[in-house]
Parts: sequence; structure tokens; C-alpha cells
Amino acid sequence: MKALVLHAVHEQPRYVDYADPMPAPGEVLVQVRAAALNRRDYFVTQGLYPGIVLPIILGSDGAGVCEGRDVIINPNINWGDNPAVQSKYYNILGLPKNGTLAEQVAVAADRLHDKPAHLDWAQAAALPLAGMTAWRALFTKGQVQPGHHVLVTGAGGGVALFAIQFALAAGAQVFVTTGSHEKLERAKQLGASGGAIYRDSDWDRQLAAQCAGFDVVIDSAGGPGFPSLLKLCNPGARVVIYGGTVGKIPDVSPQLIFWRQLAILGSTMANDTEFKAMLEFVNHHHIVPIVDSVFDLADGAEAFKRLAANTQFGKIILILSKPPIAHQHETHRSPL
Repeated sequence: MKALVLHAVHEQPRYVDYADPMPAPGEVLVQVRAAALNRRDYFVTQGLYPGIVLPIILGSDGAGVCEGRDVIINPNINWGDNPAVQSKYYNILGLPKNGTLAEQVAVAADRLHDKPAHLDWAQAAALPLAGMTAWRALFTKGQVQPGHHVLVTGAGGGVALFAIQFALAAGAQVFVTTGSHEKLERAKQLGASGGAIYRDSDWDRQLAAQCAGFDVVIDSAGGPGFPSLLKLCNPGARVVIYGGTVGKIPDVSPQLIFWRQLAILGSTMANDTEFKAMLEFVNHHHIVPIVDSVFDLADGAEAFKRLAANTQFGKIILILSKPPIAHQHETHRSPL
């Protein structure tokens, strides 16, 4: 089969012939139609992820066909019995097990779910990892309710965009931080009520002028701006951290946390029950993932360059077949 294979860190994955996967007992073969990139894939190429094995086919997100059934893949492996936290054996499809950036992938049969009928292949492939991460952060940890004021940082990334879409569908009022005026306008087109450019020195004051206080904050950045997020919270607010792209958090006042009764919560991925609930929510509300750009598998190196640039708005997709596909904000596509 054809696959994107990473042979060494600090290199781009190469489009090569690779041995077809051999399903283990309990596994099935999925003929991949589309796959999506995640920030995790880039971190692996840079040697910034634990437990790297080489060569490896990356890719945690995929949609395809298994025995005539249109499916999407739950990328969880060995979450464990405790719904509150993953087991020490937990890992994600795409490392250390070969992933979805290939014409075929072998997965456990219970990892497969029906592809939402209202989504095309690219949109379906965009959903699994980022969608379930946003779901757990927003609903399990953040406990978002209708009427809540929600702040989502880093609008443009896959998880942040799903958090925006899910919160709006749940009846919350959403505000964002993002890196450009263009992304802010696009977030508003999705339904966000307002926001600020995090590069502005007064971004926190801009948000304070737009909203009297936030009930839930969904953050992927951390870093020196995090204490300002706490100051924007209403008493009793929940602040959920699912990433740390800016780094360590300095100068947090414990008085601010305990006096306002704030809850600071960590969240990552989601358990299998949450994955199923996320799919039901997407189907019920007909949520359509935001696709930034679409590449052929053979052009995977270019897709990784776009991922590295970190300028995308939505998910970067790799197509492995040629069904008719409609895309949002598409920038790269070969004739179908």
C-alpha cells in the first residue's frame, strides 16, 4: 500500500510503498478515505513526543470503509476502566501503532463507529481526536450549560474550533482569543459574540469590556497570560486546560482562586463513552467540522509544512481516494 512514513525525526514523512497491515485477532482492516493531521503529528516529527518509534505511519484521525460500512475511527487504545482518567497503558492510534496516513489501517473492531451521514469524508476525518478532546473539556470538565459565558483560547486550532461549535450548539455565549483579525472574524461568522487578539497587550481588557465575566474558560496555551484568564472569570467559574503551547504558568495568585471559588481542571482526550456521546451530539446538531485545507496523500509533505506553520483555521486533511467532496476554505486539492 501507499503510506506517509516517518523514518527519522526532523524530517518530513515520505510517501512510499509500505507493507499492508496484518490485522491481529479482534482487528479489522479499514480502507482509509481521508485522514486528518493533529499537532501531535508535528511534535513527533520534531522529536517532541515521548515513546517515538521509527519508522512509523502517523495519523490518529481517519474515516473510511470497512466491509462495506462507512466508518470513522475512535483513536483511543486502552483507556482503561476508570472513566475519570486514562490507564498507564493508554495510547493513541498513530504512535506506537501505525496510524491513518495510509491506504489501509488495522484497528480493533470496537474502535469503529458509523460515519455521520451529513459529513463528507474530509469532514468526518476531521472529527475524532479534536472532537473528543473538545467534548471532554467542555462538558465533562467544564460542565457548560445554556446561557453560560464561555471563553475559548486559540481559535483556529481544531480542538478550539470544536469547543466553539459545541458550546454554541449547547446554548452558551462564546468569546475567543486568536492570533489574527481574520481568524477573529471567522470565529464570529461561526457564532462567537466577540473576542480579542492575544498578541495585543490589552487583550484581557478588551475581553473585559465585551463580557462582564466568564463561567467557563477552555485553554490550550498556559504561559504568562494564564493569570489574566483567571481575573476574567466569574465566581465559581471552571477553567479547563487541555494544552500548554505557550509554556509554564507563572505568578498565579492562590487568593484569586480560593476567594472566587475557581476550579482549575486538566483534561486530555476522552474515554470511549464520551467519544460516543460526542458523535451523538454532532449527529443531533448536524455540526460540520471546519476543514482548513485538503491535500492528496502523495502531497503529505506539503500538508506537514502547513501544519508546522500553525496558521490554519480548522483541520488539515489528506485524501486517499476520489469521492465527491465539498470543502470549506479549501486551499489545496487535486482534481477528483
